[in-house]
Amino acid sequence: MTQISEQALQAAVREYRDPYLEKDLYDLGAVKSLVTDEAGKVTLMVELPYPSKGIAGGLKQLVSNALETVAGVKTVDVHVAQKIHSYKVQKDLPSVPGVKNIIAIASGKGGVGKSTTAVNLALALQAEGARVGVLDADIYGPSIGMMLGVPDGKRPDTREEKYFLPMEAHGLQTISMAFVTTDKTPMIWRGPMVSGAVMQLLQQTLWNELDYLIVDMPPGTGDIQLTLAQKVPVTGAVIVTTPQDIALLDGKRGIEMFRKVDIPVLGIVENMSVHICSNCGHEEHLFGEGGGERIADEHETTLLGQLPLHMTIREQTDSGNPTVVAEPDSEVARRYRDIARRVGAELSTREHNLSSSISSMSVKSD
Repeated sequence: MTQISEQALQAAVREYRDPYLEKDLYDLGAVKSLVTDEAGKVTLMVELPYPSKGIAGGLKQLVSNALETVAGVKTVDVHVAQKIHSYKVQKDLPSVPGVKNIIAIASGKGGVGKSTTAVNLALALQAEGARVGVLDADIYGPSIGMMLGVPDGKRPDTREEKYFLPMEAHGLQTISMAFVTTDKTPMIWRGPMVSGAVMQLLQQTLWNELDYLIVDMPPGTGDIQLTLAQKVPVTGAVIVTTPQDIALLDGKRGIEMFRKVDIPVLGIVENMSVHICSNCGHEEHLFGEGGGERIADEHETTLLGQLPLHMTIREQTDSGNPTVVAEPDSEVARRYRDIARRVGAELSTREHNLSSSISSMSVKSD
């Protein structure tokens, strides 16, 4: 029997480069074991550092094909898993029990699709194998409950008359001020009351081992947003904008706000980047073109993805059945999942938070 070269096996594995981190599996530290037996069988264990269920099959196939070309190899068995760590937060604020990472979804102005992006990103991260929750921090205009199909009037259970149990919708854990008030109770509150209410929702909810908590921030860059950014232990922020000049200008302000409080901006999501005619499929840039890419370059961050202006996205979200779950195989859902992997990959390059209260979870994809 031909002696299988360990060096040749490693070279074959190195042929695969991660599409988001642009490193081979050894440089990523993703190869956990590579063993051969006397029958010529090679077994490779890979563990990626971000939610990656959507690319696990392709990775397995490409690496298997490369290993099969090595002399002496008869069969190949590749296992792909993922391990999501807790990453460092600004000013070493104490972590929220039950939560590894908090991602703030923000916009410099309203009307750019921030909440729609928040719920679809949360669902996309979940589809990629992560445990995810959503906190609706938009006290004045809470909409996450409606977007996730939580019935009107449904209230979260409580424990010890002090803690909320998060509601569950489409597999996500979620909490919102809308769940503890009624739509006939307008929030006529000053800034300190708003930030206090958000902190109460965050800290008095019994989150259950979340890899990511998506926080739908209030629109704008005023005192409320700044206070929340200073008090909530945020791992990273995603800025949602549209190609319009005024939205881009406000998006820049959002980037600078987070940087002033030492929160890394993970990237930009450009919403409504192109209109697709529902009748003929014609594409037209109604609000301009290339704006998200420009501010990403100017502020040395990443354009995470571009999403079309399409009527079905609004209709599905308004009906409580967001696109990622309503049409999981659609082009729009594919884009959200790509954004989710990019966000997770970008976070995985950050310094670990060694004081996190949750152990990492591994999800296998065979």
